[in-house]
Amino acid sequence: MVDETTQRLPARRSPDPATPGAAPAAARVPAPAAPGPAAPERTDAELLVAASVLLADAALTAKQSGAELTGAMFSWRFGLEALKRPGWALAAAVSCARALTDSAGLGFGANGGAAGELLRMAGNMTYRRPAKVAMAVDAFALRIKAAAVDHPNLDAPAARRLTEAMVAGNRLEAARAMRALIELLGVTRALTTVSPVIMELLALLGLLDENPVNDDFSWVTLAGGVPTTDPVLGLPSSVLRFLNPGPGRAERTEPDPILAKVLATSRNDIVSYVNDIGALGNHGLVLLRRVACADGAVRYVLLLPGTSFGLLSNSTPQDLVGAFDGLLRTDTTYTRAAKKLLRRAGVPAGAELMIVGHSLGGMTAMNLASDVELCATHRVTHVIAIGSPIDSKRPADHTTRVISLVNKHDVIPGLDGRGPASPHDIPESWVELAWLDESYDYPLSHAPQAYSDALRGEFTHYRDQVNKLIGAYDGEVVGNQPYMLRDK
Repeated sequence: MVDETTQRLPARRSPDPATPGAAPAAARVPAPAAPGPAAPERTDAELLVAASVLLADAALTAKQSGAELTGAMFSWRFGLEALKRPGWALAAAVSCARALTDSAGLGFGANGGAAGELLRMAGNMTYRRPAKVAMAVDAFALRIKAAAVDHPNLDAPAARRLTEAMVAGNRLEAARAMRALIELLGVTRALTTVSPVIMELLALLGLLDENPVNDDFSWVTLAGGVPTTDPVLGLPSSVLRFLNPGPGRAERTEPDPILAKVLATSRNDIVSYVNDIGALGNHGLVLLRRVACADGAVRYVLLLPGTSFGLLSNSTPQDLVGAFDGLLRTDTTYTRAAKKLLRRAGVPAGAELMIVGHSLGGMTAMNLASDVELCATHRVTHVIAIGSPIDSKRPADHTTRVISLVNKHDVIPGLDGRGPASPHDIPESWVELAWLDESYDYPLSHAPQAYSDALRGEFTHYRDQVNKLIGAYDGEVVGNQPYMLRDK
């Protein structure tokens, strides 16, 4: 582990003897202070994150340098020049090989191209740790330390044993540490404890194992992007395209008595929207609302629930396959079905639309807002994402107001690569309201009810802030139409 960065208070200066009016030296000698505990050093999370950014940049630069050097060695131009000047070519090849393999240089940093990737894989499987990996590991270690400042549970001995084992690349010790953490806290509390750094831990796993094809996940995470491969096997996102190929379908349906009772009292209020989404469930139902607003305009609200965790894949877009697809791509079964819903409902061209989604629903809301065709037909004025990993997505219309609600005890919002200790930020025009509510462990901390409780309780000021931002949708609800979305 890298050394902890701390911030100390400056020492207090004593008066200058030459200063006019200064007391005599004997009078300035302070009485001996009573011994007491030393003031604890305070870890500065911002300094840790800043240091991690520098190390990440250095690691990515070393990776790029290795790729360029490898590419130059195995290029046809180099081979052609070697035929003309064999002595020069031999000396150049030796110098390049030394730079790529010397521990004082890139430390077996070959990568890129067919030859470079074969050499990288060979080094990976023989436990060679190049300079780029060493710096990346230190960068992730600093991010974990930074997260522990705001999440003290990460600094508890049991959790620290796990993170230190992951940083060291000791998977056996990490498995033992995770088992001990679960025995101590239970499964849900253990997941909640490590949730602030789940992406960092997965990236360390991919970077330090023997699998040479899952490293892309780690490097994209280091750069603050959204990985397009899984961290264990390295399967690309294109696989999801074949697992989630449905064209999408939307059918009008009638609300059951419980949903009808909830909708009867619903209004333009973020807590009400969250409760409506909870009442819709996650078995394919969504809701389109028509509102006669106070300013005389008719606007629409689309409510999108999240994922059903019952099966990996089911007949609706709200399944685990759809969740991974929605994270990595924008054109998904869920978005296709939602666009068919808007056409079937006869939402007029140019109508203003607000999309509110929880979890996968929030990702789908952003995916719809990034659809150029949809934004050319309707004006997406607001996207409200609740517990959703959306930070890598951008709306097609720059005037769309994006509001993200995040409970820091919720694992899911960090899956976009931007965790609490990430050095990368969201656009300044977005409104992100994040809080730490320890009332629920994961997965309960991810449920709509947990967000509703928080916004009705301690964080009611966030409720007021969101309601003010969506005030244009105040008015009379003149239509609540549920739709059942299907894959096919």
